[in-house]
Amino acid sequence: MAHALGFTDEDLRRLAGSRSYERGLGYLSAVSRLEIEETAITATVDGTDAYEVELTEREDGGLTGWCDCPYGQEGNFCKHCVAVGLVVLGQAASVPRQRASAARRTKVLTAWLESRTREELLALLCEHLADDRDLRHRLELRAATAGEDSGIVRERILSLLDTRPFARYGYVEYADAHAYGQQASEAATALRALTTSGRAADAVEVAREALATLGRTYGEIDDSDGLVGEVAAGLAEAHLEACRTARPDPVGTADWLVNHLLDGLNDATDIDLFDYHEVLGEPGLARARELVVAAWRAKPKGWAEKYLMERLLKADGGSVDALVAVHAADLAPNGHTHLVIAKELATAGRPAEALEWAERGLRETESEWGPDGELVAFVCERYARSGRLADVVTLRRDLLRARPTLAAYQELRTAARTVGTWQASERKSAREVLRAVGTPKTGRWYDGSVLVDALMDDGAFDTAWQAAVDGYADQRQWLALADRIRDRRPADALTVYLRWIEPMRKQTGDATYERMTELLLSARACHRTLGTEAKFSTYLTSLRADQKRKRKLMAMLDQHGL
Repeated sequence: MAHALGFTDEDLRRLAGSRSYERGLGYLSAVSRLEIEETAITATVDGTDAYEVELTEREDGGLTGWCDCPYGQEGNFCKHCVAVGLVVLGQAASVPRQRASAARRTKVLTAWLESRTREELLALLCEHLADDRDLRHRLELRAATAGEDSGIVRERILSLLDTRPFARYGYVEYADAHAYGQQASEAATALRALTTSGRAADAVEVAREALATLGRTYGEIDDSDGLVGEVAAGLAEAHLEACRTARPDPVGTADWLVNHLLDGLNDATDIDLFDYHEVLGEPGLARARELVVAAWRAKPKGWAEKYLMERLLKADGGSVDALVAVHAADLAPNGHTHLVIAKELATAGRPAEALEWAERGLRETESEWGPDGELVAFVCERYARSGRLADVVTLRRDLLRARPTLAAYQELRTAARTVGTWQASERKSAREVLRAVGTPKTGRWYDGSVLVDALMDDGAFDTAWQAAVDGYADQRQWLALADRIRDRRPADALTVYLRWIEPMRKQTGDATYERMTELLLSARACHRTLGTEAKFSTYLTSLRADQKRKRKLMAMLDQHGL
């Protein structure tokens, strides 16, 4: 049943995954300051800290969630989002009334503002300007772009791009990048306003300085969401628009563009030299070609030099052999450059040479991490296309022996199943490779073996359990295995949970308390399956008595009904 909300309990489970969903059930009583607006739902959830949560229903009927907890900041629909969603579902009948109330409040505010006189609105705005420095600066910028003082515009635009107010320890962290991006986005708006107000030449100069400023600081910003990258792209677009209007000196523009692209400041903006072909004209393009060729000849292994030379050849219709020569001047040790060359040759209709270059890349790989994964896939795809399936298996087998990883094991399994040799022979030998690499260590805590991961990936949980008993598992793998076998072998899973709970009795800290709570919930689930809940109650009573001085832990246990 979808209620009036557009999302259901099952939607929350699907978005979060079963584990986060189950954890969210324990946080219902921790939800506070719930506000249901017309399209968004906000709340605070008390966990290790007080986390801010926002749920938004999209126009297509989907639901998105944001939370400022560490897991949520990685883009995940976390347990706190689940808790807020469940609380809202619990009062679904009242949601239409709450949304109607929010709409009425918005309507009342709009009507009230529309009824104010110019003088009253001005007084209200001035009142807020006195308390809100950021708003004052933004409005000062808009006023300057409408006037004649370009100096003020430059000063304000550069101040919008200043990261210092948002930087902690000299770095703009993820939690602060969004606020910085929102402020910085005003800079592109101001540059466009400068252009449309008849001062495009000024906009060109200020935009160049702004691009350089952001280029220098972009590496000090955690732009995981890409918001600051969008700001940089907006600055680049504003610069191009200003150039198209002002028509600055083409040769001077070419000098600036090539220097900008070569000095490493283009990581954020991603400016393409040939977007400026109308602005540069033939004189500017000729100057750009001259500079690019000279730069590549002086530094053929430079990334920016290679990229620009490649773009130049493609834009001018250069030969494939010329492109190959550019790339061959600096071959990456993992074979990636060989792959680039192979793709160029394949596109040019020269498949035999393409495969030769790709196979050469496999032979010449010098990286400790093995050959580039895309290069391997390229060769395997060409082998499969020509019916050389046994060669695919051989290649995958050799790669597993050279670099025994879970991914290599999975790729070999897929290839061997295609030719029907996985169950017959390949699986046993592949597992022996992993067993030989992951030598058991008594008391292993970190760096568990690929063997256990591979066995779990195969669904061979009993074999994985024995490998863990033999010493091939670390803590992460023991717990992952316990979660997998909990329904079938609750007694074995229970021993794992209790084993990792015990050392936590002597530890402190919110993260420890949260982890202990999760393990206790898992232990309780095992006892329920075994029908020994009374035994768990006795254990829990003893643990609470032993840990009673840890008030934060006691509060967490209470929250989860433990």
